[in-house]
Amino acid sequence: MGITRGSSLREVAFAVCTALDRVGVTAVLTGGGAATLYAPEAIQSFDLDFVLEVYSDKNSPGKVLEELGFRREGHDYRHRASRFQLEFPVGPLAIGAERIERWSTLRAGPGLLHVITATDSCRDRLAAFFHFQDRSALDQACAVYAAQKRRIVLKKVRAWSQREGKLDAFEEFARRVRP
Repeated sequence: MGITRGSSLREVAFAVCTALDRVGVTAVLTGGGAATLYAPEAIQSFDLDFVLEVYSDKNSPGKVLEELGFRREGHDYRHRASRFQLEFPVGPLAIGAERIERWSTLRAGPGLLHVITATDSCRDRLAAFFHFQDRSALDQACAVYAAQKRRIVLKKVRAWSQREGKLDAFEEFARRVRP
């Protein structure tokens, strides 16, 4: 299936990740795109941030993205028909000061999508709140938690918040999500 004007974030993310995987590039969806994937009713990002975890110059993602219909504009990639743009932040994959070495791999037919876990998506949104005082990121963290609370390990989020020196900010989040 090609990328069209009607392609969803999930469809575009799967197409990109699958195409890159076929040439040996492991790209992990993070940021607002991952948050949208986990809480699509509450969050709508039009940026797909992929961190390249396995990559070599001979397997340039640029050529693969062009074959999907994307063109490079500065640091981003845009598709003539899609409203979603691709960004490739410099790795390694990390949330705050913590390196992320495990992620989820979703499968749909022959396609796959590497994405940070729901717990890490919640932490990622909290990182923007903690370090940039972005209150919309706090709202997004709460939305991810509400949509994925069975999959989010709140103790892990709290311990990470403490290591980041942001336990007070975590408590604000916890008051909003706890019954």
